[in-house]
Amino acid sequence: MKKTYSLSILLCFFLLNCEKVVDVEVPSISPKLIIDASFEVLFDETPVTANTTVKLRLTADYFEETIPSVTNATVFLTDLSNNTIINFSDTNGDGNYKPANTFIPKDNASYELTVIYDNETYKGTATKIKSTPFSKVEQGDKTLFSGNETELKIAFKDEANVENYYLFNLSNNLFLSIEDRFFDGSDYNFSYFYSEDDLEVPATVNIKMSGISKEYFTYFRVLVDQSGQNAGGPFETVPSSLLGNMTNITNQDNFPLGYFHISETDTFTISLVKKE
Repeated sequence: MKKTYSLSILLCFFLLNCEKVVDVEVPSISPKLIIDASFEVLFDETPVTANTTVKLRLTADYFEETIPSVTNATVFLTDLSNNTIINFSDTNGDGNYKPANTFIPKDNASYELTVIYDNETYKGTATKIKSTPFSKVEQGDKTLFSGNETELKIAFKDEANVENYYLFNLSNNLFLSIEDRFFDGSDYNFSYFYSEDDLEVPATVNIKMSGISKEYFTYFRVLVDQSGQNAGGPFETVPSSLLGNMTNITNQDNFPLGYFHISETDTFTISLVKKE
């Protein structure tokens, strides 16, 4: 045993002394503007409210730990049905632009988002996508592989004869997108399982269900696949040049990242307990 132990010490010493530091040079790229304008109309509340924040960031080099905020842009929305202008401002200096007055996106109205930054103009359009409210949200008793997962059971009724797409925000930067191809017009239910790494139970979570367009459904699936579920949110770090629906009309080569979308959204708060 003593010989084996001594040999291990010698091997470790040899390997440590053979280590060579290799500096990897990662090329620096010009920062691109990230436009995260995912509006939520909380239609199942009384009165109806909306989250209408435009988040502006810049891409950073691979090893950077922080994402730069853009605080010196001009941001406004145009209601294309009557050319009304809704101005946005960054009052906190954090890159989050909000309307000066209460703004609730209307049904069947197209809105054009304009962002002017660094002498270049970015534009994109969106129309509010309808959704449906939760029918039921409750904690279940089932588990998966480890036996320590926490089951969340979600139910809702899909609107018939409409091609619907949904995005679920399950808290802690956990997202799920689904389409109604196989349950059109039906009462639909499914289970989502939080792992111990996802969520420390007991916990109170606020979940959201949003109606989204087919284009945003495709975009978001690719984005989450690339960025990962727990990477600080899918819009916090964009790992590749995934194009959204915002266009640089001043310089097409300097395209932005991110998306402009308006969703009807329902929310539900539930307290999850630890199952014995």
